[in-house]
Amino acid sequence: MRKFGWVMVIVVLAGGAVFWQSGMAQAVAATNYEQLQKFSKIMEMVRRSYVEEVDDEKLIDGALSGMLSSLDPHSVYLDKEMYKQMQVDTTGKFGGLGIEITATEGAIRIVTPIEDTPAYRAGIQAGDVIIKIDDLLTRDMSLPEAVKIMRGKPGTAIVLTIVRNGEAQPLEVRIVRDIIKVKSVKSDFVAPGYAYLRITQFQERTGELLKNDIDELKKQAGGKLYGAVLDLRNNPGGLLDQAVAVSDLFLDKGGIVSTKSRTGRNLSFQAKTGDELDGVPLAVLINNGSASASEIVAGALQDNHRAVLLGAQSFGKGSVQSVVGLPDGSAIKLTTALYYTPSGRSIQATGIVPDVSIEDVRVSREEDDKKKSTRVFERDLKGHLNNVGKSGKKNAEKVKGEPSEAMQKRIEQDVYLQRALDLLRGVHAIEGMAAAR
Repeated sequence: MRKFGWVMVIVVLAGGAVFWQSGMAQAVAATNYEQLQKFSKIMEMVRRSYVEEVDDEKLIDGALSGMLSSLDPHSVYLDKEMYKQMQVDTTGKFGGLGIEITATEGAIRIVTPIEDTPAYRAGIQAGDVIIKIDDLLTRDMSLPEAVKIMRGKPGTAIVLTIVRNGEAQPLEVRIVRDIIKVKSVKSDFVAPGYAYLRITQFQERTGELLKNDIDELKKQAGGKLYGAVLDLRNNPGGLLDQAVAVSDLFLDKGGIVSTKSRTGRNLSFQAKTGDELDGVPLAVLINNGSASASEIVAGALQDNHRAVLLGAQSFGKGSVQSVVGLPDGSAIKLTTALYYTPSGRSIQATGIVPDVSIEDVRVSREEDDKKKSTRVFERDLKGHLNNVGKSGKKNAEKVKGEPSEAMQKRIEQDVYLQRALDLLRGVHAIEGMAAAR
């Protein structure tokens, strides 16, 4: 009876969780009896003959972890500690390094560093592959194990050995752990009348906070904006409902996202009337660190022809994970569906391709000043005629809303932002010409 008791624990926890989450009262499908016997036999052999006595709970946790991690990189078993930490993470405050990770063959890949965190400041980049955490190789680690090791007491240091594209040798990066407080929404102006909206992560109040920032920027600009940049670069995603809420802020109608599952529980989200930007041009910035919820927003705005996407192809995480708490305080995170954009595109493994591709290059201020110093104009020529008529400079409309000093410095170095601002100004100029006809 003992052997079959352990088998029933596995079947109930794994099968029951899946069907409970789907909300459908279905019987667990008949399972191959021989496979259950094999599991039961191995379980009993380990308990009886392993070199050290093993706790039954540890064996069950290990079996569940192996079962789920064998499915895909995002299905995992969360022990009590990990589940508790995951619930804290969505509020925007947690301890650790500040990176979003996923499993890759034989190692751990960084989806993106989170802005304003120790990992971000240490120079960690999206796409870096962690091969060692301190002296431990990651090739046999599960994602929860890696997260447990990297999290720790604030002020303590950890060394990540990473492989980076374009680097001949692995890099060792020392990072000091800290309490991570992620500010979900940031805002500024990129030029007078042109708003800058940055979402670092989709948390519990992201949609509400973004709306508040848009209202404040409109107020500072005298009630009128000419365009806006929505920056989703290196945004690892987050809560689905907040991705829908953010998309809805910019859409007056149309679909936002749909999900399709094998069990038939499909969802579809539609935009409600009302565009917070009143239809002004919108440029969205994405890169290979833009994943999941940020890809939902980018796809919705692109398919509804509401925004122009600039940057690089996004990460390509188009799967839905359902988290199911279990009676003992642990949980499973199981991939249960795929996301589809309003036009029916699947994001999974393909990502979102921007309308305008941009190489991630940076121009130093010294190089820019040097180029400016070599330019020659008519006024520089000896004996040039003086302008005795009206100035060739068009009288600019007085617009409120100045970029902060930090933003002015950032624009000098950020090619993505420069291109986005050029695009918005161009669209505004064209609209002005059309209105004048």
